[in-house]
Amino acid sequence: MKISFLLHNAYGIGGTITTTFNLAHALAESHEVEIVSVLRHREHPNLTLDPRVSLRPLVDLRQEKEHPLHLRPARVFPRAEYRYLQYSELTDQRIGGCLATIDADVVIGTRPGLNVHLALQAPRHVVRIGQEHLTLDNHPPRLRNTLRRAYRRLDALTTVTQADAASYRRKMRLPGVRVEALPNSVPDPALPVADGAAKVVVAAGRLVPVKRFDLLIEAFAVVAAEHPDWHLRIYGKGEEHARLRQLIADLGLWNNVFLMGAAAPMEAEWVKGSIGAAASNFEPFGMTIVEAMRCGLPVVSTDCPYGPGEIIEDGVDGRLVPVGDRDALGAALLDLVRDDERRRRTGRSALENARRFAPGPVVEQAERLFAEAVSARRAGRPIAQERARVHRVLTGQGFAARDAAFTAAGHALRMVRRGQR
Repeated sequence: MKISFLLHNAYGIGGTITTTFNLAHALAESHEVEIVSVLRHREHPNLTLDPRVSLRPLVDLRQEKEHPLHLRPARVFPRAEYRYLQYSELTDQRIGGCLATIDADVVIGTRPGLNVHLALQAPRHVVRIGQEHLTLDNHPPRLRNTLRRAYRRLDALTTVTQADAASYRRKMRLPGVRVEALPNSVPDPALPVADGAAKVVVAAGRLVPVKRFDLLIEAFAVVAAEHPDWHLRIYGKGEEHARLRQLIADLGLWNNVFLMGAAAPMEAEWVKGSIGAAASNFEPFGMTIVEAMRCGLPVVSTDCPYGPGEIIEDGVDGRLVPVGDRDALGAALLDLVRDDERRRRTGRSALENARRFAPGPVVEQAERLFAEAVSARRAGRPIAQERARVHRVLTGQGFAARDAAFTAAGHALRMVRRGQR
């Protein structure tokens, strides 16, 4: 089977890129796999790509950033999508041309805008799998309206959590489209796992407001006051860097909290710690949580929608605390800092329980889905028949009507504002 992934920018750093590379590597054991990167901004990817996986960029920003077509707005890529301003008439043209001539059996989109391209432009013989790495509720109503229309042309839609899959089934009307939770996978660690002895808490992610590294730093102040020999290392880069550095200075934590910059891969940094931490207000999955657990670290995380609660078993392989609760976060960290045996025990449980996110189980599920979709496509039937009860259909209609109303109201407001200028 030939499998192609359609990715925003394979040359950057991020959770979607990491999980796409991980899945592509694992699938390459038995299949022909390629990654089509819409954008390219550097010579080589930040992440290591398995030599068996081919990489094909469509628009090279190093030479084509000022291309006349790249200065014109996109028409296929949905305007309400977060990345819209990075797309253009040139990306529309290149993506459309790529899909028109693609020889893959299965093509997998990896974000809403690319799923729309896939749904609308892929040839009929190609199996179309849309991946959602965010959540339905995180999308604005205008985008949800677009997705309702486009996603009906997909063969299947995968989400990273069971909760989000249930949300799509309940709120969207996608007859004949299989909606299935397919978690992200993390490879087996190549280095010896953490032994719980290091006096280090590790966190990683983009330095952006939703990740709440400010809350984590404030919570860690309690740990540092009682155990000044413990340190917090935060890996990542982003817009919050200067503010976080100032917060560290204001709290007098220069010797305890360190902004380490970006690291790829992170495995070598996780194994240097004894506890992982995540303080997000929102986390569609929690790739860093799984990475830490796969390296033997118990993770203290906010119980935000949707991922952490499906990954961590509270009190067994980590801790879940209320979103935004600095005191609860600090207390949970202290519980593990104070008790060496508990820390090591939960670390062993984290290592064991996180094996369900190893490539093997995830790839088996993905291969089964792809094979069934290919068989259904060749037989000229949908991969999954609509079996929803009437009340579920009516529920989906209700959400669709609500989103349409929000979209119409937003359009009217924009027209009023234009008239006032």
